Amino acid sequence: MYLGSCLCGEVKINLTGSISDIIHCHCSLCRKNSGTAYATNGFVNSADLKIVSGQESLTRFSFKAGRFRYFCSHCGSPVYSASESDPSRLRIRLGIFDSDISERPISHNFISSKASWEDLDADLPRYDSFEPSRK
Repeated sequence: MYLGSCLCGEVKINLTGSISDIIHCHCSLCRKNSGTAYATNGFVNSADLKIVSGQESLTRFSFKAGRFRYFCSHCGSPVYSASESDPSRLRIRLGIFDSDISERPISHNFISSKASWEDLDADLPRYDSFEPSRK
């Protein structure tokens, strides 16, 4: 089980399953949402993610129709994203976890829109779009 929490500790989560398809996303949307050079995201089964506390503090934002980003209304920490087209999976920001995770990133994505100051020093495959295994 993985444990996680937002910056202020209001939202706490438990993940009983694994994290798949972890990537470093360099698209401009992830950079703006995270305020960093890239966001590290993975997919989890929605049934495996439990909001232990702070459900009432989660706020959502929709930038694209049918897609919602959930974050703590107190500290602004991104928690997860959901898509109406696939409610069985959630995209989660790995920075939310307090536990060490065993899964590892598989690639850097959308590198053609990476921040000009990012050097991409990790030894991972690099793609201009999604990793080839993405469905």
